[in-house]
Amino acid sequence: MLRFSRTKVLLTLGFLLAGVLLGAPSLFSREQRQAFVASVPSWVPAWLVPSRAIVLGLDLQGGSHLLLEVDQADLLRGQSLTLRDDVRRSLREVGITPEGGIQLTPRGVQIRVTDATARARLMPKLRELSQPINNAILGPTGARTLEITENPNGLIQLLFSEAGITDRTRRAVEQAIEVIRRRIDSTGTVEPSIQRQGTDRILVQVPGLQDPSRLEALLGRTAKLEFRLLGDTGSTDTELLPSRDQGGARVPVERRVIVSGSELTDASPGFDSRTNEPIVNFRFSLKGAQAFGEATTQNVGRPLAIVLDNEVISSPRILQPITGGAGQISGRFSVQDANDLAVLLRSGALPAKLTIVERRTVGPGLGADSIEAGKLATIYAGIFVILYMFATYGVFGFIANIALLVHVGLIFGLMSVMEATLTLPGIAGIVLTIGTAVDSNVLIYERIREEAKAGRSVISAIQAGFDRAFATIIDSNSTMAIAAVILFFMGSGPVRGFAVVFILGILTTVITAVTLTRMMIAIWYHWARPKAIPF
Repeated sequence: MLRFSRTKVLLTLGFLLAGVLLGAPSLFSREQRQAFVASVPSWVPAWLVPSRAIVLGLDLQGGSHLLLEVDQADLLRGQSLTLRDDVRRSLREVGITPEGGIQLTPRGVQIRVTDATARARLMPKLRELSQPINNAILGPTGARTLEITENPNGLIQLLFSEAGITDRTRRAVEQAIEVIRRRIDSTGTVEPSIQRQGTDRILVQVPGLQDPSRLEALLGRTAKLEFRLLGDTGSTDTELLPSRDQGGARVPVERRVIVSGSELTDASPGFDSRTNEPIVNFRFSLKGAQAFGEATTQNVGRPLAIVLDNEVISSPRILQPITGGAGQISGRFSVQDANDLAVLLRSGALPAKLTIVERRTVGPGLGADSIEAGKLATIYAGIFVILYMFATYGVFGFIANIALLVHVGLIFGLMSVMEATLTLPGIAGIVLTIGTAVDSNVLIYERIREEAKAGRSVISAIQAGFDRAFATIIDSNSTMAIAAVILFFMGSGPVRGFAVVFILGILTTVITAVTLTRMMIAIWYHWARPKAIPF
């Protein structure tokens, strides 16, 4: 029946109080929270000190909004260059030299081998380059990355298939998101929102950042670092790249890459001890250090080309073998340039160039207005719901109102623990859960009223009302939870913010409307001993 032991009451109240207290830090500024944490004695365990807070979204505190798009032409060019090297290796394995070399096309490469016997030996090797495309959920799709065609005149084309381009774009977006996150985190920015949009776009929102110029500079560069050798004028297998040391003039650079930036394990800004110029210190992995050491040992006296995004930023002469796995990059940097370059190198290169499709800055004044409007909406909604419940159900309505306040406090507590981002649609979700939270109480109370009219005693009607309404409450909240989960996974940005708040609201509704309300009604019954239902 309606009996709760003292221990169960204390544990329930302690749990609910802890949940509400976890949301308290969100009521204070970051400086006030830091001061509070610093004032707590060192012997108090850190996990007992509520310090996490809800992060306000872009629409509430202002900030920068960037919509980036993967440059598919640049992505395909990079993939075509890789494919060219793979085809060159296959040709070398079978000992065939194509007529006119390996030619790049917008979607792949092509070669001409007029000898039918040679083509018969080559084609199996080339077909090995076309890999099957797998779906993360469904497994093999039957599609392949390359479409390989062989013409009677000896022309062989290896072109990326539509499915291959889509798959490579998807993986490029996933890789770019991780690189972008590392770059933004290195700047010390708090809680950026980085989400995929569509097949080839990335939405970046940085709350609190009012000057997006540095963010654009960090995200707009691919940061593809390569260590090569300068070539001689007129030599083969070289390409002309602009040189910063030569004032932008193009210099020949060997195509062969000694070590790429992927072999870097660390990069940090510093100053040259001789010239006091800003530099970037770097360190290679073991594999990169070995390759770099061998190349510098074999090419003492030749100029090294340090290439960043197809620009020679420095071309020092190799005076002696560099076998320690560490070095430095100089290139007439400012202090900020050296710091940004170190950030770019530490975070890794983007798989392709990103273009800015949309940029927007939200001022803090607009965010303050949104917060104030959200506060007023929440207060008005709460007041009208509280008045309605009290007027309709009397003391039971008063109990439901207490549970409602705890319900809102638990939402903020859970969001604080998760350090979730609160957006304007999230505030709308809170207002909505205020209405849906009391819906469960209404179901219970109306069921109690029906049981009382059927002739049951007060305690029997209360018990039956809770028991028989429970299944209905679970069903109704489950359907709302399903819709909220779909919104979370299918939506993006503010829609996901709304879904998060709504899901948390559904969870806390079940706790407060069933457990807390039942406990308070049980305590009221044993204290008042009413002869009839008070509504």
